[in-house]
Amino acid sequence: MAAPRKVGKEKWSAKNDTWTDRNGNVTEGMSAKGFTRGSAKGLLASDISGLVEVREDNREAIANAIDRALVAALEEVGLVAEGYAKRACPVDTGRLRNSITHIVDEGTRHVIIGTNVEYAAYVELGTRHQKPQPYLKPAANDHYSTYKGIFLKHLRG
Repeated sequence: MAAPRKVGKEKWSAKNDTWTDRNGNVTEGMSAKGFTRGSAKGLLASDISGLVEVREDNREAIANAIDRALVAALEEVGLVAEGYAKRACPVDTGRLRNSITHIVDEGTRHVIIGTNVEYAAYVELGTRHQKPQPYLKPAANDHYSTYKGIFLKHLRG
């Protein structure tokens, strides 16, 4: 076995599976903690013990934080898309524009923008007597970078 490698006052001992930092503090069981020769260079024993504490299972907390961020992002995307749709909506009486809303489905992680007005599809898609006047599809498709920015803002914290 090779002699312990010294870096300044720091010392790694593969034989003893220990790391001695520059203050003389010794940490044992380095390989069980995921450290190998050279990977702890420049760290104090107190730094290493702090790193080990972070290794606890936080997956559930992280998943919950991501879910909360996704729901918040979907809600904001829904509000923004609703605004785009209302601005693009043709107005006669204002009933169609005022009925545009959104719903966030947390289970499927979707946001649905739409209206319950019975003639909404005829305005959006047109008829044989009327040209289409799309307002929902452009609100969803034409603002990809805005929606992406919203998701990045919420997911980056």
